[in-house]
Amino acid sequence: MFVNQRTIRIEWGDCDPAGIVFFPRYFAYFDACTMSLFEAAGFPKQELFRDHDFGGFPMVDISAKFYIPSRFGDDLIFESAVTRWGRSSFNVHHKVLRPEGLSVEGFETRVWTGKNFKGVATPDAIVSKFLSPEERTLAS
Repeated sequence: MFVNQRTIRIEWGDCDPAGIVFFPRYFAYFDACTMSLFEAAGFPKQELFRDHDFGGFPMVDISAKFYIPSRFGDDLIFESAVTRWGRSSFNVHHKVLRPEGLSVEGFETRVWTGKNFKGVATPDAIVSKFLSPEERTLAS
């Protein structure tokens, strides 16, 4: 499984009056981390638009579990991976790590859409970049 890490520093504007990260900010971080995951796999968004029948991969479901609060100035490590591939949908799991341990987990379901914004099969060349050699063999 292909995993990407990204460090995000919590800014003052990310926090609520109690001084902890305002929970909707995590959903924006997850969205950015999904795009970083695809870029790290060799698929920047502008190239997906140019080289594929690609309209985007909108979220159709998202959830989070919160364990340890984060505050202004914290550096958080986001680990993101695609954990399931369907024909046109896929799941992304995000782990937000602090020195003390797991802070937040995020779960997304997205749909690969064509330029007409309807779900289409995710190209095999893209899916295969996210699979380990063993997973590629099993998928064949």
